[in-house]
Amino acid sequence: MRDLAGEANFVDPAALMGDPTRARILLSLLDRQSLAMSELAAEAGVAQSTMSAHLARLVDGDLLTVRSEGRHRFYSLASADVASALECLARLSPPFQPNSLRSYRRSCSLKAARTCYDHAAGDLGVTVMQGLLDRGAITRTGKGPTAYRITSAGRDMLGAIKVNDIDGSPAVVRHCIDWTSDKHHLAGRVGAAILSAFLAREWVTQERDSRILVVGNEGKRNIARWLGVAPERLACS
Repeated sequence: MRDLAGEANFVDPAALMGDPTRARILLSLLDRQSLAMSELAAEAGVAQSTMSAHLARLVDGDLLTVRSEGRHRFYSLASADVASALECLARLSPPFQPNSLRSYRRSCSLKAARTCYDHAAGDLGVTVMQGLLDRGAITRTGKGPTAYRITSAGRDMLGAIKVNDIDGSPAVVRHCIDWTSDKHHLAGRVGAAILSAFLAREWVTQERDSRILVVGNEGKRNIARWLGVAPERLACS
């Protein structure tokens, strides 16, 4: 038997994530919203008494945080690292098979454009990342999660959509590997700031109580113009 002393102990968080009910809880919170236990119970399709035990385990395992507001308690993902871990696991896993037209459409929408914690993912996120690389706005520097840095051209591009509060540290230019395409999308402060700018301009909107982002025709034209690409590159809807 292999001695795991000194190795990263991923057994405990993996076991927490691997339960179907807890997986539904974590996926429900991937858009960075906070939800009450009753809402999470409805999402997971279990009784609140059952949900309470699952939530306690996720909080104790540092995958969720909880805050109290009066008589209510609201749960959210503990960090962007938890969201990134979920996205990475999704790359290794077969997707849940849609069992209705509604779930099939939702699956397609999630692949097209969705939030990953506080930044854009799916085809939209990948296209934005590639567009910034093609324009020389960001450049690759290595293989780790902070493998990109912003160039002077990138600061000008970001400034054009009022994203100015970016320091010089390469750590702000993080990425995730998108599970829908096995390509990178922009994460970290830069990714979050770009999504906030898109939402503020209504180039994209977010479906209520969902991770799904909707990019209308006008939004596609504006994002394509900003990236310097043809609108057809933004096939997400």
